[in-house]
Amino acid sequence: MSIYLGVNIDHIATIREARGTNYPSPTEGALLCEKSGADSITLHLREDRRHIQDSDVEILRDQLTTKMNLEMAATDEMIAIAGRIKPQDCCLVPEKREELTTEGGLDVASQISRMRDVCVQLAESKVIVSLFIDAQKNQIDAAKQCGAPVIELHTGHYADTTGAEQEKEFERIKAMATYAHSIGLQVNAGHGLTMENTSKIAKLPEIVELNIGHSIIARAVFIGIEAATREMKDLMVRVRA
Repeated sequence: MSIYLGVNIDHIATIREARGTNYPSPTEGALLCEKSGADSITLHLREDRRHIQDSDVEILRDQLTTKMNLEMAATDEMIAIAGRIKPQDCCLVPEKREELTTEGGLDVASQISRMRDVCVQLAESKVIVSLFIDAQKNQIDAAKQCGAPVIELHTGHYADTTGAEQEKEFERIKAMATYAHSIGLQVNAGHGLTMENTSKIAKLPEIVELNIGHSIIARAVFIGIEAATREMKDLMVRVRA
């Protein structure tokens, strides 16, 4: 089974916003990623607009030749934006203003009614909905109840640990990927993945797509974004084969 790479371009915009300039261009970066093997482009339009801006989403929706995966909080504002822009995919994520990056999965189990309504609204806009969740059975079951066809398992805890603790986390992800697949969900994964820790996750046959951003953009500082994208995609394809 093939495995796909979604490249998150948020941190191209982070560099731009650090100086308030009009460069580097997230659009240019996204197109180079597509040219170099990315199967989709992920971008997170945060409520605080700390990196990606509304104009980035609008421009990219017109120019991408693969597909857009719009990460967003499940707020009325973001649902309206997604309904207007109509990205091919949308990943619902938790969001706190004080966080450096998304710190954990969405707690779907505690808000099934609300999340079901959001999934219905986005589906009516012909957007494929993914829920970014921790690798926990109750969250996977809740995602299924909400009618989301796709989940993205949060790999941040796996990425942040080492040794026996990392192996334990990997086994949890492996078991939950198998379970989610068995109940009919498409399983994606992402967060904190690098050239050093991606192989084991990419080998899991139930994983359809990995969304990776920070490590690719960081690597691009040294070898360029095209080479950094190709390097990650080649690793994923090689270990899956």
